[in-house]
Amino acid sequence: MKAIRTRSQERILNLLKNIKQGISAQDIYIELRNRNQSMGLATVYRSLEALKLEGQVQVRTLANGEALYSLTQQDKHHLTCLQCGISIPIHQCPVHELEDELKTTHKFKVFYHTLEFFGLCDQCQEVGDR
Repeated sequence: MKAIRTRSQERILNLLKNIKQGISAQDIYIELRNRNQSMGLATVYRSLEALKLEGQVQVRTLANGEALYSLTQQDKHHLTCLQCGISIPIHQCPVHELEDELKTTHKFKVFYHTLEFFGLCDQCQEVGDR
């Protein structure tokens, strides 16, 4: 059964299909306004929340607290520097077997997962060593 979506949710999904990286709710609001598809910021947040609960949108919270939204396509894994904020994608995933086990043992529907390590990148370590 397909969920019935509002026009605002459809506009956000279409925007996210064209953007290949995560984007903040404020930037979604600005981008929609630039495309003459304006909606209120509260509507953007409500629509994102509904799409998240439906499993269509995933959210990643950066070390600075900013939330980035993207289409739920694949699991995301990163190394994130706490000093400069650089985020380096990790392409291997050590938790897929655990995810499958949890789905079965807890009868839990997993839409996606994230794995993020926080620390200092190579350049920030060099600055700290000086």
